[in-house]
Amino acid sequence: MPYGVGLIGAGPGVASLHLPTLARLPELFRVVHVADAGSGRSAALAARTGARSSNGIVELLADPAVEVVAICSPPEQHAAHILAAVDAGVRGILCEKPLATGGADAEAAIAACRGARIPLIVGAHHAFDPAWGRATHHLFASGERVRDITVTLALPPNQRYHALVGEAPDGPPAEAAAGPPRLPDLSDPAIAATVVRRLVEGLAAHDLPLVRDLAPRFERMVFARALAPLGFALGFRASGIPVRMSALMLPAGADALWRVEMTTDTDLVSVSFPPSFVHAGSAEVSVISGTDRASTYPRDADDGYLAEWRALADLLAGVAAAEYDAVLDDLHYIEAVATAAHDLILEGGR
Repeated sequence: MPYGVGLIGAGPGVASLHLPTLARLPELFRVVHVADAGSGRSAALAARTGARSSNGIVELLADPAVEVVAICSPPEQHAAHILAAVDAGVRGILCEKPLATGGADAEAAIAACRGARIPLIVGAHHAFDPAWGRATHHLFASGERVRDITVTLALPPNQRYHALVGEAPDGPPAEAAAGPPRLPDLSDPAIAATVVRRLVEGLAAHDLPLVRDLAPRFERMVFARALAPLGFALGFRASGIPVRMSALMLPAGADALWRVEMTTDTDLVSVSFPPSFVHAGSAEVSVISGTDRASTYPRDADDGYLAEWRALADLLAGVAAAEYDAVLDDLHYIEAVATAAHDLILEGGR
């Protein structure tokens, strides 16, 4: 029998990401309950699968049909919802990134899951994409040292991120509002630093676990700046490797580019990911050798969204072991980069 899934949250991630993904895995999962925080959207989403709907988390966590919980609530609620799910005795948890908005909350969530032996997956789908496994296999099989890493994001404008980073430095995250986005004043160092921190935690968090795979020890931030109208450019060293990350949202709404590149003494390995919420198969891996010979790996029909849910199914079936320490280390790595970038921008950026 497939596991019954309760979805906490009824936003775009549930509608465009998790519901379509779970519909492709009927042998493993079935959606039985959707809860919102008062928006009323859960009823319409639940109707798509014949599931129940409710407001808040109490009714969902008390539902005997809910065996697995997907936490798709705002990031500042993730840790509390993990703890509540553990207390309710669920069998497994998939939590959207980030695991928590602070190290202490993350450690409490991990300790609770570990103590109850409840499998936990954090939904950084790039790390689960089959293409990333092919890219790292190529790098490790070649035996060549990775000399540098570059992560490049160019994205259409996203109202949610405009609202999120437009808040005052000490204010709470804002909900997306109707009408034109309010662009932050990046000439103010405090605002610029906050914008970059939030974009690192919200966007770069997709790929910092990949960087940590290859450069696990964060050392220092070399440069950091906010880019207008909305974005960042960072340079840091980790495990002796220079890492460059840049992200930019353009008002013209250019086609999305999401690429991770690794250079060795002989190869340039490039991984190009599809845009978020697009179910178009895996990323594409290409390799350019020192002899200018280019090759491209075949793309997989499965994407990282499918792979992360299949990974949770393997944990539930006992054919894989939960990697609690790795999940926590990813969170600490992301927070280290975000904090270092924030602090360096306040100091002048270099």
